[in-house]
Amino acid sequence: MTTERERHVPVLLQEALQHLALKPGSTVVDCTLGLAGHSSEILRRLGPSGKLIAFDRDPQAMELAAAKLDAVRTELGSEAPQVELVGDAFSSAPMHVAAGSVDAVLADFGVSSLQLDEAARGFSFMAEGPLDMRMDTRRGETAEQVVNEVSERELADLIYEYGEERRSRRIARAIVRGRPVTTTGQLARIVRAAAPAMKQDRIHPATRTFQALRIYVNRELDEIKALMEAAPKLLKPSGRLAVISFHSLEDRIVKDSLREGAQKGIWTVLTKKPVTAGEEEIERNPRSRSAKLRAAEKAGIRR
Repeated sequence: MTTERERHVPVLLQEALQHLALKPGSTVVDCTLGLAGHSSEILRRLGPSGKLIAFDRDPQAMELAAAKLDAVRTELGSEAPQVELVGDAFSSAPMHVAAGSVDAVLADFGVSSLQLDEAARGFSFMAEGPLDMRMDTRRGETAEQVVNEVSERELADLIYEYGEERRSRRIARAIVRGRPVTTTGQLARIVRAAAPAMKQDRIHPATRTFQALRIYVNRELDEIKALMEAAPKLLKPSGRLAVISFHSLEDRIVKDSLREGAQKGIWTVLTKKPVTAGEEEIERNPRSRSAKLRAAEKAGIRR
């Protein structure tokens, strides 16, 4: 039987490759390797003098992606580019990549199918599992620690800020009353009881709360801000950046950063409006529905 990870489909793949404008010999940074969906196709475009540097802080994803990339390199044989894998958050890129050495940077901020579909990771309320939600399972506090240890006010604030959940105070109160909360199913039931779905809602009542906890646990918005600050320093003149976001908080950071960079003469923005998935891709991969791609080129002329 085909597993979800085998069916893993990278979002906005062709659109991302188009905007990155890769050439043989390019050095490319994939900030969010995941299951190597984008990177596998990037490898095929770099040639033997090219190089891929890929980051992921999820040890399980890194192991699976490494095997996939090895298979692609074996297939390419003498045409295979160099690959460097870094098992760390992409905010650490400036420590691993020389300034002005990169032709293209790609980031896909979506949670991988591996993380969503394995109940033991605790990212989803679709199956009963421990409340973990850490992308890097080697360090940091879990979602269980957060929901059981922070104050009611702090819990309400983070659900409102990172989940854009208007009923955050009601939900936080119910979570505190329901402590200890130890599983994804228990948390989802508490949220649904405290803030049941309204007629206009098209998502599960717990969706925003789970999003908020995941963002908080993994410091995702801080990671994105760090990347947007580092990207122009890593890129060569005329180097390209392509970023795929999945919700408004992510997209807002990217949009504002590119706009400010364009005003300062750092970026030429290539996407006046974000690129979104077409009907065919959405039908094939429903998770692409909320994806938005923004791209920019670093100002300056290559010498």
